[in-house]
Amino acid sequence: MAKFIPILPPLFLLISLLITLPATGKPTSFIKSLNPKTLGLKQEKLTHFRVYWHDIISGKNPTAVQITPPVKNSTSNFGLINMIDDPLTVGPELGSKLVGRAQGFYGFAAQDEFGLLMAMNFKFDVGKYNGSTITVMGRNKIFSAVREMPVIGGSGLFRFARGYVQAKTHDMRSKDATVEYNCYVLHY
Repeated sequence: MAKFIPILPPLFLLISLLITLPATGKPTSFIKSLNPKTLGLKQEKLTHFRVYWHDIISGKNPTAVQITPPVKNSTSNFGLINMIDDPLTVGPELGSKLVGRAQGFYGFAAQDEFGLLMAMNFKFDVGKYNGSTITVMGRNKIFSAVREMPVIGGSGLFRFARGYVQAKTHDMRSKDATVEYNCYVLHY
């Protein structure tokens, strides 16, 4: 039977500590808890805003362009992907005040219905939120009366944003569309 050597447990402990401690003698970690106030974050607030999203495929200056065609024989445009830089306005008319752009892409992601995967940033260019963004990513079943998609983040005044948007088609002529977006965003 082997003898127990009492020095081994303390030796293993010492070696473990030496491996995990840098030259400063402090434990290393890539994760640490922070107080939100150290980042200048104040009380969280809920902001609601309504914008109109103009997806223009026709004409000389389209704001949405196809980057991948649908698969052959698809009845739902499955596989089609459009890159967008769509105007966001305060009213449903394209000529109403421009407040930002929706930049990203959408793809037809359902084989048996018209269901999109939307991935876009709403970039604001006016007023208090100039330079700030929210990121919307989710499923958009385009022929439903109201569609809900999550807000998964943001930048600028929308740092740590979360919430949702409700999309409601205002007008769809030929391939162009105007969609009302009601956005509900929690942020600091």
